[in-house]
Amino acid sequence: MLEFMDYVQAAFHAQSRWNVDNSYASLTTTAYNLLDFQIPQGLQLHVSSLSSPNFATSYTLGSRGVVDGSLSFLYSSLGLTVPSQSSDVRLGSLVRGYRHIKELQKPDELYLNEIWHAGRRVDRKDALLYGRLYLPTSTLEAMYLRRISPTRLLRLNCVSDDELPNGGSILALLRNDYAKYSTEYLYSTDSALLGIRGLYNFGYDPRNPEQQPSTRPPAHPWDHQNGRLSAGAEVYFSPMNKSGGVSCGLRFATLPIHSGFPYTMTLTVNPLMGNLSGTYSVKAGRDLSLSSRFDFNVYSYESDVVVGMELWQRKRQSPDTVWAHKLIRPDWQKPDEDVNGVLKARMDNNGKVGLLWECRAKELLVSLGAAFDMKKRDKMLGSVGLEVSYST
Repeated sequence: MLEFMDYVQAAFHAQSRWNVDNSYASLTTTAYNLLDFQIPQGLQLHVSSLSSPNFATSYTLGSRGVVDGSLSFLYSSLGLTVPSQSSDVRLGSLVRGYRHIKELQKPDELYLNEIWHAGRRVDRKDALLYGRLYLPTSTLEAMYLRRISPTRLLRLNCVSDDELPNGGSILALLRNDYAKYSTEYLYSTDSALLGIRGLYNFGYDPRNPEQQPSTRPPAHPWDHQNGRLSAGAEVYFSPMNKSGGVSCGLRFATLPIHSGFPYTMTLTVNPLMGNLSGTYSVKAGRDLSLSSRFDFNVYSYESDVVVGMELWQRKRQSPDTVWAHKLIRPDWQKPDEDVNGVLKARMDNNGKVGLLWECRAKELLVSLGAAFDMKKRDKMLGSVGLEVSYST
């Protein structure tokens, strides 16, 4: 389940009209959500508040053998109008599951964001500032986001820790999103790492209005009106370590116009390490999503297989309620307006199993998870964790 501060940051991206899915870094997000979900460690308690549309705070207390915690603060120049009460926040906004790829939108023109008063520009660029202090280690984490333009986003991540080389590190990331394609440039003070990423979307170009998709039925599953094929790559290099890396990938995902089951397929390749990874995720029903991933190394011939599922539980409805819902248009209904909770499960070929149950218990949000190792007969239960969150 997303922490409250991540939920607020997602609201910042949404209200500033930034498409987080149109980047190479998010190529395998759907499979990651279904197969690599985080299981709570020990007991954790989160208390958060969105005291105003521009300011949020969060406090965390945990017990993993020793008592630890953190203090978080967030400021947004853009007023965020999202539900903050834990009893009102939609579970679908906190639980990361199957991700539906939306149609690409044409970036706003620069002049549309200009506000003039008495002959002077008075508009401000949206920005977000976030800080978190971990206790008792006194590690400090900070992040700065700034919407430089409708097509550009600057992100700075900083970490201060005595155990890190030079006492900390800074990561700078400049993202450009032109809908049809996107680019990312990154630099890290850790080993002076330099990198570039890119993603290109085949088919429909939203920048050309005359190429608007027609309403005719798709001819076949690979029709660009049915889905979108994207290709991307990344290259990074560290002059200090004289080392680097490269990877490339493909993704095909269905769009909302697709009449069948939504699905997403990805293939990523790391030619230097010889790793290939393929994923297939499908939303098999209203409440059920399935995913699988196959990893293979061409040098060692080692392979791994992981399968996972996500099952949503809904409240029992009376016959009158069911009849009333049939009269309401589907696009008027919230996707999880009658959701009780969601069960996630995964298992790999090494016998490792992960289970996670996330739900709302009155005013609280609860995550309960456990990890098992089926090959260790004497100690199958690896870890158990419980996370409780409350926000106002």
